[in-house]
Amino acid sequence: MAELGMHRALVPPTVQLHRSWLDAHHEWGPGLHEDGFGLAETDEVESAAGFADWVDRLSGPASTDCLFRWILRDGEVAGGIVLRHNDTKVTEHLGHVGYGICPSARRKGLASWALGEVIGLAPSYGLDRLLIVCDMDNVASARTIEHHGGLVEDHRHSGYGRMRRYWIDA
Repeated sequence: MAELGMHRALVPPTVQLHRSWLDAHHEWGPGLHEDGFGLAETDEVESAAGFADWVDRLSGPASTDCLFRWILRDGEVAGGIVLRHNDTKVTEHLGHVGYGICPSARRKGLASWALGEVIGLAPSYGLDRLLIVCDMDNVASARTIEHHGGLVEDHRHSGYGRMRRYWIDA
């Protein structure tokens, strides 16, 4: 359920949110589990220069397959979401949409709101159906996807673990 009085926004990655993004990143803890951010093991995001390089990669010509957006809650980074709008091997495994919400911002309706916004953008990228996957154990994500009409295609084991695969009409 959405928190009353909460201001939320989807914004392109920007260096102006470096401190806020780092706060969110540190809250998650070590590892690459911030779905929706496009963070790779080789990205160095602590320094201003490394962060700027990463933001450039997310919004530059190399990102023509993906639309990255940061989920803001009251002006602070609370999560990320990505729309993978070109069919690739990554999409086959991770779906057209990936998202993650910081632990302290969960259960406030942000994931559901952000997913709805991205579903609304999909037709402008030529997508009328979206594949969305989540870990078998991620009940909250499954509920978010099902809230938007996601229908289970199947369950699969991939290099990312055991996943539920859903289709949503855009």
